[in-house]
Amino acid sequence: MKLLNFILIIFLILTNGIKADTEFQVLKNLKNGGNLIFIRHAYAPGGGDPDNFNINECSTQRNLSKEGREQAKNIGNYFKENLIPIDKVISSEWCRCKETAEIAFEKFETNNFLNSFFSKKFSKNRTRQIKNLKKYINEWDGNKNLVFVTHYVVISETLNYTPSSGEIVISNIKFKKTGNIKIEY
Repeated sequence: MKLLNFILIIFLILTNGIKADTEFQVLKNLKNGGNLIFIRHAYAPGGGDPDNFNINECSTQRNLSKEGREQAKNIGNYFKENLIPIDKVISSEWCRCKETAEIAFEKFETNNFLNSFFSKKFSKNRTRQIKNLKKYINEWDGNKNLVFVTHYVVISETLNYTPSSGEIVISNIKFKKTGNIKIEY
């Protein structure tokens, strides 16, 4: 039993060191700039959108909860406290993404290439949206970081990674995932 406890302690010490090194490297890359930062909108209970969804009416959409608004605040604090340089923040037109962007960063713009294509109603937009997103990035010449507040389907499609609510996923301009940060609420 003592041997098992000893092995467990060594494992925890080693893996915590690896995790700290990884987090340090991710933060270093963010501070250097030139990254694409994809953020899945903060916590909005449920899945998909209601049948009566209207992009111009937040009351018809799935929106951030109290916890989601706190998570969005924590996302913004992470960027401020770590002095991460931001070129621009672009959000999906969905209210839960815009609210995440507004709480976290205050200044942002919207672009429909970040909109969800999860539901059957919007799935036909997938190919065009991804093409327009890639075109936008190919034309981007910033040396800070480019932040996208979007949905898990967009992140999954571009980075082959499915984030949790409020998760920050970092990639290079070739869409190679280089790290991620989970922000709690």
